[in-house]
Amino acid sequence: MAAFMGIIGSSKESLRKILVRGETDGYPNEKNMHCAARLVEMLNQFSTELNNCSDHTKNFMINEIEVLEETKGIELPNFLPQTAFRTIMQRQVEGMSKLPVEFVEKVWTYIEEVVISVLNHHSESYHQIQLSTRRAGHNLVAKMKEQSINWVTEIVQMEKETDYTCNPEYLKEWNKLMAQQHTVIDNFTKFASSKVVIDGSREVVVGDLRRYKHVLLQAFDLKMRLIAYWKIVLMRLVDNMALHLQLSIRNLVNKEMEKEIVNEVLGTGGGVAIEKLFVESPSVASKREKLNTSIKLLRESQEVMANIMDEIATAGD
Repeated sequence: MAAFMGIIGSSKESLRKILVRGETDGYPNEKNMHCAARLVEMLNQFSTELNNCSDHTKNFMINEIEVLEETKGIELPNFLPQTAFRTIMQRQVEGMSKLPVEFVEKVWTYIEEVVISVLNHHSESYHQIQLSTRRAGHNLVAKMKEQSINWVTEIVQMEKETDYTCNPEYLKEWNKLMAQQHTVIDNFTKFASSKVVIDGSREVVVGDLRRYKHVLLQAFDLKMRLIAYWKIVLMRLVDNMALHLQLSIRNLVNKEMEKEIVNEVLGTGGGVAIEKLFVESPSVASKREKLNTSIKLLRESQEVMANIMDEIATAGD
């Protein structure tokens, strides 16, 4: 039992070092085991992919105009319909909804490789225990992955159903974008410009929007709100993903792993005694057999030498 708990303890400490504390001294030349750095790289790539999945310059204001036309009602003019904003936002969220799930699967696949590598290392002298701990590691990561997928699916659904933020950057960004409303609209209504500059740097190609003059102000307002709020949505998703993964990894190492391994080794019905599982691996058993044979030969040689020395001493007398 002491040896079994020693395997669990040493495995947990190794995983704390590389997964929780981000230490690399145990694997200086194995970059795949530098987990903190690899997770940051994956998060940065995830953020880039999210930002690349939506192009606010494509069909500039066309979608907004179409949605405004279809959501108009018997109401006061110049009120921006909440339905219009939510309709377009739901489309945008749906368009990127696969990325968070794919990212979660990618991260847990990587974590699984690290966990199994550590468990194999600390149980390499006991073949049966190694099989059990490895199986427990796979099962635990599968459970954690499923929990993360359920969590991120729910987060994405929340973004579809509710548009809200208390982040002051949303209004700050929207006000900055709206400050150029009349200049931009004049460019393609009065001067028939095919290109306009948004936010002082983003040049977008526009079609002939002059026939939609009656709804251009609303469409521009809606577009700028979507641009400003989309930044908040993506930032919130990446930040929450990072926090969720950090907590999940800590729970895996500090709370769940030991229970999973013990349950796997003992079994639900008591299982096989732990002592019976501490059978040496074939390679260790082979080495031990060779060592025992060598020891036996040395003892026999020692006895032969002792007999020879006795005979020499007797002959001398």
